[in-house]
This record gives sequence, C-alpha cells and structure tokens, in this order.
Amino acid sequence: MHIHILGICGTFMGGLAALAKASGHRVTGCDQGVYPPMSDQLEALGIELTTGFGNEQLALEPDLFVVGNVVSRQVSPEGVAKYPLMESILELGLPYMSGPQWLSEHLLHASGHEFHVLAVAGTHGKTTTSSMLAWILEHAGLQPGYLIGGVPLNFNTSARLPGKTDKTARPLFVIEADEYDTAFFDKRSKFVHYRPRTVILNNLEFDHADIFDDLRAIERQFHHLVRTVPASGRLIVNAQERSLQRVIGMGCWSECEGFALESHERQEGDSVAVNWHLSGPAEDFEVWHGHERLERLRWSITGVHNQMNALAAIAAAHHVGVSVAQSIQALEQFQNVRRRMELKGQVALNAINSSPITPSSASPALVSVYDDFAHHPTAIQTTLEGLRRQLGETARILCVFEPRSNTMKLGSMKALLPMALQSANLSFCHTQGLEWNAQEALAPLGERSMCANGIEALVELVASKTQAGDHIVCMSNGGFGGIHAKLLARLAGHAP
Repeated sequence: MHIHILGICGTFMGGLAALAKASGHRVTGCDQGVYPPMSDQLEALGIELTTGFGNEQLALEPDLFVVGNVVSRQVSPEGVAKYPLMESILELGLPYMSGPQWLSEHLLHASGHEFHVLAVAGTHGKTTTSSMLAWILEHAGLQPGYLIGGVPLNFNTSARLPGKTDKTARPLFVIEADEYDTAFFDKRSKFVHYRPRTVILNNLEFDHADIFDDLRAIERQFHHLVRTVPASGRLIVNAQERSLQRVIGMGCWSECEGFALESHERQEGDSVAVNWHLSGPAEDFEVWHGHERLERLRWSITGVHNQMNALAAIAAAHHVGVSVAQSIQALEQFQNVRRRMELKGQVALNAINSSPITPSSASPALVSVYDDFAHHPTAIQTTLEGLRRQLGETARILCVFEPRSNTMKLGSMKALLPMALQSANLSFCHTQGLEWNAQEALAPLGERSMCANGIEALVELVASKTQAGDHIVCMSNGGFGGIHAKLLARLAGHAP
C-alpha cells in the first residue's frame, strides 16, 4: 500500500517508515523542524518528504494516512488549525490510524508472519537497553528485527526487519516500548499495541507531566502492558524499583524474573524476587543467576545505570535461548548509541581534532565536546556521575543542558536539577522558551551555574569559561540548535 506518515521525522515514526519501505510499501511523509539523525536516515532511504502539514498533500492520494502523536487538533486564537491536513482527513472521512497500531497490525502480528516481540520499557535507558539486546541477538546469529528510538552504533540504523533464520520458532523483533500516548485519538500508551512475549521493565519514575497526573497513573499504564503478555511470556523486572514492585503487585500472569545490584535487600511484601544480580564496578563486573556466578564483563561503557541495562538485556536474551557467555561476548563489542555520550570532536589550541579519540586516551590539552540525549534529572545525574567516575575527581566537567521535554518545560522537576548537576564543575542552562525561572531553580549551585537565553549567547558563555582539558557535555532530547558544532568552531579560535 501507499502510506503517508504525518510526523515522519520523530524517532519512532521515522523507524516505522524505514520498516514499511523495507516491507515493500510506498512511503511518503511530512513534518516540521527536521534534524539529524532521522532526517539523514530518511533521505538515504529515498523517502519523499514534505515540509509542513498542508492540504496540498491530499493530492498524493495514499491508501492510508499514518498519524504520529505530534499531530493534534490544536487551533490558533484566530481559528486556524495547526494541522490542516489532519482536519481535511477527518472532514473527508479518509482512512487513518496511529503509528503503533499500523506497526502491530501490518508488521509485528500480521497474518502469516507473527513475530516474537521483545519490548523494552522504562523511564530511562530504553534506547540503550534495546540496542544492547538487539546486538546480543545479532551476535548470537538470530538476526533480529528492531525499532529503536536512536541509532545503535553497532548497526548504524534505527530500524530493520528480521533476517531469515531457523534458530527460532518465530522471527525476533526488539522494540523500544514507550509509555507516551499513542495519538490524539488514542490516549493509551504506545506499548499496549505491541503484544510482546518478552518484556523488560527497566525502571519507573514520574515523567511526561503533560499527559500523566502522577506516578500512579503511569504505573497503571505499565500494568496494562503486563496484562498483554501471554502465560508463556516472561517479564524481566528491576526488583529495586518500588514502583515496579507495585505494578507487578497488581497482578501478573506470566513468568517473572527480577534483577538488581548485589547490594539490594528484598523488602517485605515485594512481588518480584531477585533472580539475576551483578557485583563489582560498572566497567568490570560479574553476572550472577541465582547463587551461581556465571560470567564477568569488562567493557568501556560507564555508569551503574548501564550495568543494570546490560543485566536486563542479558536476562531477556536468555529467555530466547542466548547463553550468558554469548551475551557477555556481544557486550564486550557493544559501541553504545548515537547521542549517548557521543564524542563530537576535540579542540586543541586553534585546531579541531576530529579523529575518533576516546576520552581515556585523549591528550590533557584537548577540550572534548560530547552529545548526550539525557533530559530527565535522573538521566542527567547518572550520566554525569558515570563520566565523573571514569575521568576522576580532578577533571573538569561542564554540563550544557536544555530543558526541552514537555515535563521539563512545565518545570515539574526543576527542584531536582541542582542535585542532578552535582557531578559537574559548571552547569549552563539554555532558558529560551521556559516559563519558569531557571536561575532561581539552580541557585543552590551558586556560582557553579549560569544561564543564557539563546544558543549564540550560550556558546559565548560556555567558551568564556572553558579551560584546556575540559569535558563539555551537551544534553538535550532535541537538536539543541547545533550547539556541538558551534561550540567546536568557537573553541577552535578560543585560547583558554
């Protein structure tokens, strides 16, 4: 069929477009505010893009309009619809459905090729854990398909169909299972559409303040996901999370295995026991199943959060027959995900060193600029803490962040930011578009925090405080105005 995707440049919808194209469908799409890496991926696939959501796109006459959750019925004070194409689709009675519904009905559970879906859910780490799991399965020769909200460096694309193999009863498909709502006409979380057989529940905190009233509302959505898993399926649950203990406590009809750090102590009334645990520091730790020590993982990925991501991926892969030894071998070769502490470049005096130098081998004279997707206070904190442990206490870390997510724009978590930024020597906040006082919120950091209202002003502010050997981490869930390249260009002529 010919599908026209509204909101095609989001990570989920862009991945869906790639899968649809690979399945033989004709794919076109539209969006506003396009930025890499998704724009690059769509261009490479030869998918025709239209800028905006104008009515002229009706002339394409697709068989179906697939609607992303960026689309709404929003109308300006003057009565002008923000998405006129959607208004015409409704007015003319043209066929449409949400992205998650199309994915489920036309791919994951289409007649004749039912997939074994492995879903990765959680407030944090979905993209990284999905990438780990897909790479483990690939390394084991199982040729999984996947749809991930980022670009895994081991694959260099965010989505693909499963390959042909006789090693599994059903083709395997790894999906990043988002709890955000499906579409303006379907307010259920996206993940209820996927009907997985293996589910990772990685963590659960309050987020998405624009659509959820409180943590309990999100817990109910996670339990809706639990209800969709068959009895032969398996849930891999972070036993350290009280919120997930409550979710499983609402009822569980599948196998359930818990994972945790060695230091975790089970509490009375816990619904999830610990079957998997790990011991040792983040870069060199042992994996245990029950009372049996199985394997040891030495790798370059930092942070306790990534230890837990790895353990969850190992446990999920085990459900489809991959040994822990195979998983460890794969993770030793895991290259992380684009925009997860991705080194964008290094500046030495007046020259940019763009060669792939790792922070551990970099000259102390170089200023390193990283890109990271963290946008929730917990993700900001764990990422910075991981970098601090890697670099040591004497290194200078500068955090440049943009409160861009709907939750952060609302200011729901502004009080958590000073603690989240403790591992940074200096923090710089981009305040453009905020309706709350960032300077006031960051006051507990004193002179260690600064604000700027605009990208150019922010670049100048950061450059004025940069010293030789600094590590600058830019954090946003958007394009951040191309700040990474602008910083590198500015610093190339800046003698600290």
